[in-house]
Amino acid sequence: MARGLPRALWSGREMLDRFARQSPARLALGTFAGVIGVFTVLLSMPWAAASGHRAPFVDTLFTATSAVCVTGLVTVPTGTYWSPAGQAVILVAIKIGGLGVMTLASILGLAVSRRIGLTQRLLTASETKTTRLGEVGSLVRTVVITSTSLELTIALLLIPRFRMLGQDWGQSAWHGIFYAVSAFNNAGFIPTADGLAPYVSDWWVLLPIIIGVFIGSLGFPVILEVARHLRSPRRWNLHAKLTIVTSLSLVAVGSLLVAAFEWSNPQTFGKLDGSGSVLASLFAGVMPRSAGFSTVDVGQMHESTWLVGDALMFVGGGSASTAGGIKVTTLAVMLLAILAEARGDRDVEAFGRRIPREALQVAIAVSLVSATIVLVACLLLLAITNLKLDIVLFEVISAFATCGLSTGATGQLPDAGKYLLTVLMFIGRVGTMTLAAALALRNRRRVIRLPEERPIIG
Repeated sequence: MARGLPRALWSGREMLDRFARQSPARLALGTFAGVIGVFTVLLSMPWAAASGHRAPFVDTLFTATSAVCVTGLVTVPTGTYWSPAGQAVILVAIKIGGLGVMTLASILGLAVSRRIGLTQRLLTASETKTTRLGEVGSLVRTVVITSTSLELTIALLLIPRFRMLGQDWGQSAWHGIFYAVSAFNNAGFIPTADGLAPYVSDWWVLLPIIIGVFIGSLGFPVILEVARHLRSPRRWNLHAKLTIVTSLSLVAVGSLLVAAFEWSNPQTFGKLDGSGSVLASLFAGVMPRSAGFSTVDVGQMHESTWLVGDALMFVGGGSASTAGGIKVTTLAVMLLAILAEARGDRDVEAFGRRIPREALQVAIAVSLVSATIVLVACLLLLAITNLKLDIVLFEVISAFATCGLSTGATGQLPDAGKYLLTVLMFIGRVGTMTLAAALALRNRRRVIRLPEERPIIG
């Protein structure tokens, strides 16, 4: 029996190898749907709710989808509606969902890189001479060890502060671990009724969360690349450089715009001192990356701030990360293409590398398809509810980009609206990922090419 176990494990890895190579999109869709189903059943148990009664199906499905897709949108308050056991189920769902996102996105990236031979591979495992998709076991172990180590570091920073603020060691440990896992996985779930509002000016609590969210939004390939060449940034690959530079730029621009619009708002930043306003602005500039935490009432922010949040949420974070959106590299490639066109350059270049035209085509396709999905969802939600367009747009983009920020309207939606956002969270988590892989894998080579003719653009 012991001798047969390694052979059985090897055959299982061979099966996973073939399935991941032949049907990477089905692997992603099927895995996430199955995991969501399991956690929906668990949250449907009476012991999962604080009341001891079975929660409505729409709320359990919505919460399970939000947790597994590391979104953070909720229809019921996490800290008061769910029992400690229910919160533990949500935490496990966040952890599994985050690992699944990074692992499956990396597998899809490896499938793409093997198929079309990209020079800059999406998955760092392929750069360490991994030649088989069957090495998924090693990949999963690396992802688990890396993510868990970072989450533990964040928790160790938070636990002493919670203890100093009057919580006992048990509460401090639970809240520190919960916030650490939720932050790194960009989930945005909170285990308390007041959330992070009591710590709006507390740098010790919020700064580790900000750092955890930012690192988690970079993506596993970037994290591993930076760790490998920590002291020599020039050796980072193009994907890592584009992701980090674009991410830092978006955080800076977002924080400045939020500060400009909300600094004197008496309902948000106006009641804070200078240090508190700076921290709140930085926090609000990072969270739309896909985290969903908030220290002030988003519903009381100006509409101009919502619009800034819409743009940041739609872009999201890095590829193969726990963040959602169209991804920062998609935005970077399109901006670089516009710059190249304005300069009259033939090639799209960055950091001494030429970006293949196929990458630009995929970026445009992902952006247009994502915008179309958001448009259709807004039309449906407007038809279902009496909400204004600015609120509907914010909630829809937050769900599609798996961000989790809300103006407060999500919990008040009718069941049809909740189901719509549930579908959006699922599509936003696995849809853009599988769409990008599917488009990249469709690389037809034609023997005969038609004559070229340039239409008038603009």
